[in-house]
Amino acid sequence: MDEKISLEAIALYGDAYAEKVLKSFFSGRDHITGKEILSLCNLPQINLFIIKEIFKSWKEETRRHKSIYFDNEDPEVREALNNYMTVVSNHIRVDQVYFAPLLKKSVSQTLLVIFNPYDFFSMLITGKNNKLDVSSFREEIKYLKINKAPLERMLQKLEEQGVREMPGNEAFAILDQILEEVNFNPEDLEGYIGKFSEVLPLNPEKFYVAQTTERTSPRLEKQESKKHEPSLNDQLTAVQQPAVMDNLRRISKIKDSLTINQKFMFTKVLFYGDFDSFSRAIDEIDQLPDMKTALTYLERHSSDWDRDSKEFHEFMEMVEKRFS
Repeated sequence: MDEKISLEAIALYGDAYAEKVLKSFFSGRDHITGKEILSLCNLPQINLFIIKEIFKSWKEETRRHKSIYFDNEDPEVREALNNYMTVVSNHIRVDQVYFAPLLKKSVSQTLLVIFNPYDFFSMLITGKNNKLDVSSFREEIKYLKINKAPLERMLQKLEEQGVREMPGNEAFAILDQILEEVNFNPEDLEGYIGKFSEVLPLNPEKFYVAQTTERTSPRLEKQESKKHEPSLNDQLTAVQQPAVMDNLRRISKIKDSLTINQKFMFTKVLFYGDFDSFSRAIDEIDQLPDMKTALTYLERHSSDWDRDSKEFHEFMEMVEKRFS
């Protein structure tokens, strides 16, 4: 079955989790300090994301209030401002009404980086106006502790090259290479599920929604699929409408032609988040001699894929381009 992460489901659980934490902590209190934030949740990543949001907001406010009547770049002024920021950073104090949205956002971000790191990477790299600002990127990953390795390697590469800013599509291409270099696999979910469940029971299945066409009852659906499910060749022929066929151009290798978004999408939906299995399958398909052999291979290895999904059809289009 084709399943996708539901941002709405993540937000709903995140809000409910945050409400439990807020109710427990703010019983008899009206504010929280920086030291208390760092030990608030049993998942340190949530606490770090809160601190990140506080400092990000603070820096934006500081930039907005720079006066046109003073030399803000003067070394003495910069030193004074840095000293001020150092002192103030040790005296964080947030009232409950302002803290609640910070906590809810941080819980949702933590869930996303755990359960859907590919989309989290995509959102982080795209940045503002589809551009990656290296300075901001460095600050973002400074607070990241989960599934961090590919982003650290990417930052290292960018700094070695002296890059300050780059278009989002170029950043995606670099991350694409790094994911293969580090053989990235998302961290195991079980420990994190347990930590969340200590506060509020977490069933990760509720984070995924099935992308299906109109269905009959599950029993009838299974019977029908056994009787009438077309072969991959039949489905591929059905997909190849003139408009699609006109756009097909032969490619030498599927592996070299996939965008990073496609890799994320195919790994998540068709290979259930297993990047190793995805990479191995692509390499094996690329080495096959013709379309008939490729279809035989896929009939053997894709029996649990949802053949009505757009991801399936897009994947098969790439296979057709490889052997057309």
